[in-house]
This record gives sequence, structure tokens and C-alpha cells, in this order.
Amino acid sequence: MIKKRFNKKFVLILISLMCLVSMVAIGCGKQSSTASASSGGGDDLKPDKDGLIPIKTWSRTDCGSTTWVVADQKGFFKKYGLKVKYTGETQPAQQIPSILNGNNDIGDFHPNTYGVAVAGGANLIGIGAKGVDPTPDVDPKYRHMWWFVNPKSGIKSFKDLANYKKGQKIKITTGAANICTDFLGNTLADKYGIPRDRFEWVTMPDSQAIQSLTQGLVDISAVHPPYYTGMEKSGNEKIADTLDTGLGATAGLTYWVVDTNWAKKNPETTRKFLKAMLEAQIWSDDNPKEAADLTAKHIGQPVSGNHYYSKTLKIDNEKYLKPWIDELVKNGSVPKGKLDASKLVTDIYYK
Repeated sequence: MIKKRFNKKFVLILISLMCLVSMVAIGCGKQSSTASASSGGGDDLKPDKDGLIPIKTWSRTDCGSTTWVVADQKGFFKKYGLKVKYTGETQPAQQIPSILNGNNDIGDFHPNTYGVAVAGGANLIGIGAKGVDPTPDVDPKYRHMWWFVNPKSGIKSFKDLANYKKGQKIKITTGAANICTDFLGNTLADKYGIPRDRFEWVTMPDSQAIQSLTQGLVDISAVHPPYYTGMEKSGNEKIADTLDTGLGATAGLTYWVVDTNWAKKNPETTRKFLKAMLEAQIWSDDNPKEAADLTAKHIGQPVSGNHYYSKTLKIDNEKYLKPWIDELVKNGSVPKGKLDASKLVTDIYYK
């Protein structure tokens, strides 16, 4: 029997999310009945005085910023009559609620993050692929995640954790529950025969993970590309990256995610957004140095590499989503059969 990591605390969080989703659904019930009709008569969103339609998203000061910054500063948004409107800092736990309540229009999430919300009744849908992990021949600095340890630990590889601090918990950083960090970390643990319950997950942003590892407050820090340089400059040592998971491209899988009714009421804007972002994704992959420089300036941190992005919106969703859904079932977050690809992604906006 699998030991649940979140136990009662996680159940309470899930119940709270379901309650929030229910309240949002009640408040939006009248609008949803008119969504299909309005989608045929022009988008609800209208241009500002500058002729551009604003797309609301939370302030991007992390690894998710690159494509937004590129789309904005390289003119891809403007090409399609759009602009980004940053709404301020939004903590990870509040990002999905902010889309459901209309404070933000579009987010980008890993399948397990918004999958839990969808299973709980949230009216969310992925509209196109954003991130994937690169093939082995691409520079490792573009892989979705790296794992670091303090050199004083004596750990040289992820496998070494099997015999590290026996009888004690291994403290490992994560950004939140059910994101890439725990899915990929658990995948590595399974691969090397490390019981999952050896991990004590410590929630913090990547920016804090560097200092925490350097000071010995945690045993392992899992971070994303903008922070690889900071980790190395602090003297910490890499012990694994996402290629080691054996998951291939899906190790870095993220989708552009919206409220279903928002997309129905703004189908043309949704299509234009995807076109602009696809061009930004391709440009970022093809111009990694300049993309990294733009990201570094935006987030105020040295950046050696960015995430790797899908060069097509049309991917094999069934194949790519399966490991993420299987993990949600395995860790007890979602009942078996509750989720499938059709509930998480639609291709109607990029056909």
C-alpha cells in the first residue's frame, strides 16, 4: 500500500480547492449558459486605446517568464493585436483560483497541477503545449530541472541517496504540491529504489532553494534553468537532471491553461494568443542566448539557460499525459479513471 505524503493536510487542501471551484462555478453559472452563443458573435475582449487586446497573467519573476517576455519584447504579441498585462505577484496555490475568478486570463501549468483541480470540478482546459524536455543531444542546461546537493554531503549521484542519512528524512525542496518537482523527484526515487517516504518535502521558491542548500537547511534542491547558474556559483553540485528520469520529452511538459468559458467567449483571441506564443517558443529555442539575456533582465537573476519549448502545439497528448495522470493515481491525489487526456486538453483552438 502506497504511503501518502500529504495525508490529512493534503486532503484538507484538496477539499478547500474543491470548495473554491464550486463557489466560482456558482458565480459563473449564468455566464456559462451564454458562452457558446457569444463565441459566434465576436470575442468579449476588446482592444484598449492602443488597439491591442490585453492578456492578463501574474507577474513573471520565475522560470515561466521567458516566453512571455519574448512574445512581448520581440513583437509577437503585437503582431497578433495582443499585449501582456501583468497583474502582480500571485502565489502558486492561488494561480489556478485567479484564472477561475477572472483575475488572470491565462496560465501555464504541468498536467498534474491543474489535473487535480479538474478532477475536483474546476472548469479548466489546456489549449496547447508550451514546454517539453529536449532530446539528449541538446545542451543539458535546457533540461527542465536539475537536482543539486551541498558538496559537504558527500553525495555524488541521486542513487547515493539510498544510503544517505539512514533512519532520517531527506529534506528536498519543492515549489508546491503536485507539480514537476515531486513527480520527477519521485520518478528518480523509484528508479533508484529509494522509498518515497524517505523524502520530506520543503516548500519554497527556487530563488530561496539556493541559500537553503548552501546553508545546509535542506539536503537536495531541485531548481529550474534560470537558477542553475546561481546554484553552481554558490558551490553546490549537480547530481541529476530530467534526462535521468527516462521520461523523455514529457519530463518538461506544460500546457497553456485557461478557464473553459473564457476561451469559448474569446475564441479568436485564444487562437491569436497560441499563434503568438508558438512563435515565441520557437524563437526562444532558436535564440537561447538572447532569450536567456531577456529573462535575466526581467527576473533580476543570472540565467545560463531557459526551458525548452515545443515547436508545435499539436503533440501526442495521450502519450505525453499518461505518466502524469498515472502519478496522480499512484500518489492518491486522483481516483483511477477520473482523468484522461480529453478532460485536460483540447485542440480546437489550433486546428
